[in-house]
Amino acid sequence: MMDRKHAFLGLHFDLHPTEEDDSLGADVTEERVDRLLRRVRPDYVHYDCKGHPGYTGCPVRTGWAAPGIVRDSLAVWREATRKLGISLGIHYSGVVDHLAVRRHPEWARQDAEGQPDAEATSVFGPYADELMIPQLQEIVARYGLDSIWLDGECWGAKLDYSPAALTAWREATGWEDAPAGREDPRWLQWKNFHRAAFENYLRHWTEALHRAFPKLQVASNWAYTTMSPKPVAAGIDYISGDFDPMLSADRARTETRYLSNVGMPWELQAWGFDNASGQEELLKSPSQLKQEAGVVLMHGGGFMMYFLPTRSGYINEEIEETAAEVAAFCRARKRFSHRSVSVPQVALLHSSESQFDRSDRVFTWWDTPLNELEGALHALLESHYSVDILAEHMLESRLEEFALLVIPDAHALSDAFRRRVLDYVAGGGKLLLLGERCVRLFGEALGAELLGEPRAANAQLVSPAGKVGCPGLWQRVEATTAETVAMRYEGEGVHGRHSYLDTRSEGVSAAHLRHRSEEIAATVNRYGAGEVAAVYGPVADRYFHSHHPALRSWIRRLAERLFPEPAVKTDAPSCVDLALRRTAEGELCVHLLNLANMPVSNRRAYAEYVPPIGPIRLGILLDSRPSAVVWEPGGASVDWHWSDGKLEASVPKLDIHGALVIRFS
Repeated sequence: MMDRKHAFLGLHFDLHPTEEDDSLGADVTEERVDRLLRRVRPDYVHYDCKGHPGYTGCPVRTGWAAPGIVRDSLAVWREATRKLGISLGIHYSGVVDHLAVRRHPEWARQDAEGQPDAEATSVFGPYADELMIPQLQEIVARYGLDSIWLDGECWGAKLDYSPAALTAWREATGWEDAPAGREDPRWLQWKNFHRAAFENYLRHWTEALHRAFPKLQVASNWAYTTMSPKPVAAGIDYISGDFDPMLSADRARTETRYLSNVGMPWELQAWGFDNASGQEELLKSPSQLKQEAGVVLMHGGGFMMYFLPTRSGYINEEIEETAAEVAAFCRARKRFSHRSVSVPQVALLHSSESQFDRSDRVFTWWDTPLNELEGALHALLESHYSVDILAEHMLESRLEEFALLVIPDAHALSDAFRRRVLDYVAGGGKLLLLGERCVRLFGEALGAELLGEPRAANAQLVSPAGKVGCPGLWQRVEATTAETVAMRYEGEGVHGRHSYLDTRSEGVSAAHLRHRSEEIAATVNRYGAGEVAAVYGPVADRYFHSHHPALRSWIRRLAERLFPEPAVKTDAPSCVDLALRRTAEGELCVHLLNLANMPVSNRRAYAEYVPPIGPIRLGILLDSRPSAVVWEPGGASVDWHWSDGKLEASVPKLDIHGALVIRFS
């Protein structure tokens, strides 16, 4: 049986049992489960146990079993998985437990008015010791479970004004009262107090379970991901999260590039279904799920598929067919994908300092979407850079590995990290700042004087691909030692509308010039042995919202100014993502992922076909001539030539995902 934390491919089924269920397990048979497992051949299965409503789907002495259990599904799944040597875990909701807070209001998190929460328990209260831990111990022992996947955890925790929380706050700080909002200067301290409390809770239940079951492996959904960008400080065995159900591949582009740098085994769970307006639980096609899997595989993670059985536990033929086809796609890529590591090129900062200040939740970015981060990432990926996403604690010891550091519009960085970045640049590093908030953090390196405060402007930018609007807050500057590399243009509107500006430098009428202003949009300045490029407006945020090719071209020109010779270049269209990796055996790989037809709207959320792309030409910088260059999976030969430190290769066709594997004898 494979060690759970090193597993590659999994299936996940949860039902979130309720009081209304009356047929749980009725259609679960060992024959049916055995057939599914033999077709899909997963390394592990998570099956339903307790969801957010708080009822278990299996019999329990501790807590509350759903009243409608007809057959013990978990026992059937345990028997079938044991016979096939497949690990079995459970889906279990932790902090979020509607029934527990209804039966025990004193266990609930409370709001600032002292009202108990209808969903979330308090991590300061007795819920974990009086219900969750003993219930999990009972279930693990009865079924001989290999793993536990706790849902409703870091993203479910909320700021808490319960008596237990206020007592802990008073003991930690000496203050009798707690902050109620951002106007209180202690607000960040109050939020960080809860973040530490959640980690204490996480450490408490993981240690309790590990003491009782040393081989049990546990994960807390979304802990130590982009939602909680901190060093791992609790006893989880692997990191896991579930995709955004609809924006799946697109959002996973961010998450995978962060998780591959955490330093622990990790996986992502794709939803095999999604909801459309007025329609629930529509199954995704195999092509769509393969595209979602490709994002994970190209960054070395494990992949898990989540499907919904009927309330009676029946898993239909369509789900079985889809899961089997996607599983075969994944297994064909395991050797050159799983546990691969990045070859550093571009580092993109996901600032924990900024996120923890902006977000008024405990650990999630739901209230503060990662628009600037994802806009910057997408512009870089669609310009075919290989990008890693790292938080401050990851970058501090690794900055010099990267040729280019990109900081989206982060507004808060510690002084120690800021000085570390300046030392990196002074030593020869290249820094790209994207936005007026982050540029002011590096004033001494800009070679430009900031004039007044940022103001809203209907700016237009010009790139080789054309003009593009970029409205938002822009900072006026005057270059001192910096070179001005881009201007922004602004004109007066007519009848409340903004005109499409004539931005010619010559041949413009005097009347037009009177109504057009020009300001510096971007500069590049030498700083020690390195360079700093600064953009004084919201280009990353605007790219996130438009993905306009002219704006991508504008950003790409700045990146190319700082990093003109990345290790890989390609003529692929912008819908192809690239990642430069080394396999677990050390082979150099260029992964390519075809994101054509990727769903980005819930009005068109289901892609049944990914059109192939090709041929794709690649240029790869190599010190020595390879012994072989092949296209995987399949090991097909490709046309290639090496001379003067550069490999030129051509991939005839990219369907969804594959890798050019470069071998040296």
